[in-house]
Amino acid sequence: MTDAMLKSRRLVLMGLGGLGASSLAGCVTGAAPAPALTVPPTPRFVVPPLAPINLRADRITRMTVCLRPFRAAGPRIEAERIGDKRVVHNYGHGGSGWSLSWGSAQLVRDLAMQGGTTDIAVIGCGALGLTAATTLQRAGAKVTIYAADRLPQTRSARATGTWTPSSRIADENHIDAAFPDLWEKMARASWAMHQTYVGQPGEPVAFLDRYILSDTAPSSEPSGPPPPPSSNPAITAATPPSPPGVIRFADYEGRLRDITPRSHALTPDQHPFPVASARQTSNMQFNIAELGHRLMTDFIAEGGRIEQRTFNTPADLATLPQPVIVNCTGYGARALFGDDSIVPVRGQMAWLPPQPEVRYSLYYNGVGLVSRPDGIGVQALRGGDMFGYGLDNETADRAEAEAAIERAAPLFARAFASATAA
Repeated sequence: MTDAMLKSRRLVLMGLGGLGASSLAGCVTGAAPAPALTVPPTPRFVVPPLAPINLRADRITRMTVCLRPFRAAGPRIEAERIGDKRVVHNYGHGGSGWSLSWGSAQLVRDLAMQGGTTDIAVIGCGALGLTAATTLQRAGAKVTIYAADRLPQTRSARATGTWTPSSRIADENHIDAAFPDLWEKMARASWAMHQTYVGQPGEPVAFLDRYILSDTAPSSEPSGPPPPPSSNPAITAATPPSPPGVIRFADYEGRLRDITPRSHALTPDQHPFPVASARQTSNMQFNIAELGHRLMTDFIAEGGRIEQRTFNTPADLATLPQPVIVNCTGYGARALFGDDSIVPVRGQMAWLPPQPEVRYSLYYNGVGLVSRPDGIGVQALRGGDMFGYGLDNETADRAEAEAAIERAAPLFARAFASATAA
């Protein structure tokens, strides 16, 4: 073997056999080495920008008013005999009707089907009526819904459409010792059932980011999440009474911390809002138009019937052929059954045209903004849960809507000023 052949063999064994002649010459002669190989930088995650909301009073397309049916003792879920009918009541959920509907429906199912009854009537075609009827139907019952209106015309269709299972659900000073556990059972069952609609066509239920904004900087950031409230109902019931005329609204959402997202503080470079402090969380939201359509369509497709019927007194129930009746009339139960324990809590939403690019909701300066496929909802919330308490006026208030828009508009003024200047 010649010297040249030996030299070539050594280069191959060293892993250099694939290099060109010029590279070999460089290695042998000591010429300048080839540039070192560089690894491209790893791409960074990019947070999508937040589209601004076009908040102007001249863009209001409609205003809706809903009377939330608050009961100090909590929802009425119980059976009673009226004539020859067994009536199972399912009403009085305050501002938590959509949020607790599926869990409430499970309790109603067990009461309505006691004794093996399978021919059942449901009165009411709102959130509670449709979920109760569907749950009964899927348990093997033959169900007919009787209602004056279908969902799009009910008070349920005027709801904000966000997960609020404790919203005006009860008065801490008037509940019994078992209520906190009952609430948790309903909330957990509803949370699980609502999630079966997440990701479905039309997004009947979705998770959207929610921002809680303030012009006041926090004095100190919490070192960790606050502890959940006591699971001992006796301790909860022993809370001091509220001042006269003020309701101590029950709040048990701390019991769900193991399944619901928590909020976290944002630094100024993590959001575009001109505020001193901001927090972000992820919140379940209901596309009421699509979810309601899905509920009615599924109920009918699975053999259910919906009949238009108006009931003026409990005696009218005797005209129904079914031996068991589930009463899901919401605020309407106050007049139908003379239940003065129901107190109206007025809530109004002003609606602006939809902005599909807006995929978040927020709270700022006593105003709630929510983005849904059917529009941008603007709600005055200044005054807390007592705002609207005891008011049964369902006439829309344009001044209230315009004032709410004016208070929240500064959040986006800079964005639209820049767009105009450009």
